[in-house]
Amino acid sequence: MNAPDPRYALYTVDQVRAFDQRAIEALGIPGFELMRRAAAAALACLRRRWPQARRVAIWCGPGNNGGDGYLVGALAREAGLQVELVAVSGKASGDALKARTAFEFAGGRVHLLEDLAGWPEADVHVDALYGSGLNRAPEAPVAALIGRINGSGRPVLALDVPSGLDADRGVCPGAAVRATATIAFVAGKRGLHTGTGPDVVGQLELDTLQLPPALWDGASPAATLLRPEALPPRPRTAHKGDSGHLLVIGGEQGMAGAIRLCGEAALRVGAGLVSVATHLGHVPALNAGRPELMAHGVNGPQALEPLLQRADVLAVGPGLGRAAWGHALWLTALEAGLPLALDADGLNLLAREPRRFDRAAVLTPHPGEAARLLGTDIATVQADRYVAARELAGRFGAVVVLKGAGSLVAHPDGRLAVCPWGNPGMGTGGMGDVLTGVIGALLAQGATAWEAACLGTGLHARAGDAAAREGERGLVASDLMAPLRRLSNGLSAHA
Repeated sequence: MNAPDPRYALYTVDQVRAFDQRAIEALGIPGFELMRRAAAAALACLRRRWPQARRVAIWCGPGNNGGDGYLVGALAREAGLQVELVAVSGKASGDALKARTAFEFAGGRVHLLEDLAGWPEADVHVDALYGSGLNRAPEAPVAALIGRINGSGRPVLALDVPSGLDADRGVCPGAAVRATATIAFVAGKRGLHTGTGPDVVGQLELDTLQLPPALWDGASPAATLLRPEALPPRPRTAHKGDSGHLLVIGGEQGMAGAIRLCGEAALRVGAGLVSVATHLGHVPALNAGRPELMAHGVNGPQALEPLLQRADVLAVGPGLGRAAWGHALWLTALEAGLPLALDADGLNLLAREPRRFDRAAVLTPHPGEAARLLGTDIATVQADRYVAARELAGRFGAVVVLKGAGSLVAHPDGRLAVCPWGNPGMGTGGMGDVLTGVIGALLAQGATAWEAACLGTGLHARAGDAAAREGERGLVASDLMAPLRRLSNGLSAHA
């Protein structure tokens, strides 16, 4: 088994701890040497990011993360920087004690938090309070310290994990350092990439500490980061029939926008034909605004049947509603047995009438819809997004895209992928409708459910980032159409 690419492989805290032990026991690399390498990588990161910094404040906890901080302090002093180092406790043991001794031997002075008289003047703060092992809220004195660091107005470099972030689940049980940048060591931790993780990590770097690839042999990542991908070029002989026929079903009264966004996104990502089944009153506007969509007014299941017979793939849910009309179309669509992407009220109806899918299906819930599907609440879903996504995929026999910061893609077989792109400006109406259209179009072009979910989620998020170059606030779903087309063709989003 080849070692996974460390740039994309994510692991649990226990797995990373096992890598540390393997490096020490099997490769003969002392723990203190790993700490020294981490400190050197951290200082290099600090000087690269803030080359004008001359004063550094380092905040050290009692464990090995604090040990990293002590050695950063020793190296920073050696490099001619002014270092103020504050320990939250006088306790230290093992390699952390050895690192503290090395800092003091080099002429550094350790100040205790409880004795700190004034706030240190610093150009950069280094967070070495708690590492990846913390899964509870920091105690009151440290929580107050974290608040002061966050409010200092100075950049913060976090070592391995921003203190207060659960590196497994991506949640902050209490106060957490809001880092400007984080340098992770040894291997990627999955909690840094979803939930609250992206909000507190800042710019993320990974340094594997010069460990050999053999260290990761035989270890399956807990999740993988999506890579930037595009669709392959089409043969010169391609025609519309080769790229699939997608039928988009939805658009209750007053919801024509949702169904148009979904259909247009599908066209922009390359579906050969896109039909729309919606309320009759929406058809004139759809024909005028996007004539390439084949819009049909349907008043119930009987009118939907001939459209289903011509379709290859379905996208069900945008603007569908949960009243009698929407429910009847939803039920008829699901019984057609076609591959499908299911979103919005398509998911809310599924929560009311659960079923397990026996065909290619992609579900795209946000945390509220995920909570309804699982019979729980949003807080429980967000408390461990990895568990929630995997449970949804297993329960419904479908690939699931759990949307949000660090969207997750889960397969019923246990595979998990994490989307590293996207921005807060995408939290506006219609973005989910666009994603449904993208995934539906990829299914129509022959992608498997897993491929469509991974590629579609990545294209959607990257298009959102391209559109946000003009600012996140004010971003609307239709802004994604042009970058979606370019990215799906492998072009620069800003061409």
